Amino acid sequence: MRKLVAWNVMTLDGVFEGAEPWQLDMHGTVWGDELAAFSLEQGREIGTLLFGRRTYEGMRDYWTQEQGPIADMMNGIEKAVATRTLSNADWNNSRLLKGDAANTVRALKEEPGKDVFVFGSADLLSTLMAEGLVDEYRICLAPVVWGEGTPLFKPEAGRTHFSLRESRSLASGGVILIYERTLV
Repeated sequence: MRKLVAWNVMTLDGVFEGAEPWQLDMHGTVWGDELAAFSLEQGREIGTLLFGRRTYEGMRDYWTQEQGPIADMMNGIEKAVATRTLSNADWNNSRLLKGDAANTVRALKEEPGKDVFVFGSADLLSTLMAEGLVDEYRICLAPVVWGEGTPLFKPEAGRTHFSLRESRSLASGGVILIYERTLV
């Protein structure tokens, strides 16, 4: 069975997006050669990128306009969007997962291949965490506090225990933290 790995940049106060949709300024505080290399490194582990509808649309709009190795990875890799509303997936190598998110993601994890990664998609991740489907969290902790915005971890996700597998300090002051789900 494939693992489900969540990747996000988060502020010290737990925000992954500002008060406005796609307000992602905290990414600029940690971005640099090290995080770019990490992005490409973990890209080699990805079998399928999973998104919720809003994140899928935002990522599609952004990455189809970009160039370079990370854009090539994002545009070329297989993508799946968990949605009840989209009728087609028009980003290269994309498909729709219709119906109950937990059930469709369970089936996705059972497919052969490399691991499934979720970027962004806090609402979808909350649902998947509540169902015990997130196996690993990779978080780049940005050294800023925003005091407002969308939290990465939502109360409805429930209680989940993780153990630290790895940490990497970045020259930017950010820290990459890799946690694996532990069964208690």
